[in-house]
Amino acid sequence: MLVHNNLQNLMSKNIVSVTPEQSIQEAAALMNQYNIGSLPVMKNGQLCGMVTDRDITTRATATGGNANCQVSQCMSDNIVSATSNMSAEEAAALMAQNQIRRLPVVENNQVVGMVSLGDFATKTPGQQEAGTALSSISQNGTTQA
Repeated sequence: MLVHNNLQNLMSKNIVSVTPEQSIQEAAALMNQYNIGSLPVMKNGQLCGMVTDRDITTRATATGGNANCQVSQCMSDNIVSATSNMSAEEAAALMAQNQIRRLPVVENNQVVGMVSLGDFATKTPGQQEAGTALSSISQNGTTQA
């Protein structure tokens, strides 16, 4: 049994976000400033998508998009999320099933935290969530988020 079994104890609670109308340059600058790889996209205080460094690279930069294009043009809007009372095992399984490395933690459609494979690796020593999830995510050679 994990000491930090639920996500409330594992998730990062200082959330930086963007709006769909902000530029991908602004999103990338925030990711660089805070040393993070993804941002929740919020509209009127509600989660409406996620944008990752990989989204910006593959959906904007690689296709010739410019730095001023809007986040809405490259964000993912099929949001997979967790709740803060979800166990680490459940979250890791959800991440593996959906081939994602970062998971927003949502209560009442408000982002209250983020959990990543790195959180499992550093905050649950001796446990297998990160390795199991990463193995499943990397299994088919493609990854998202």
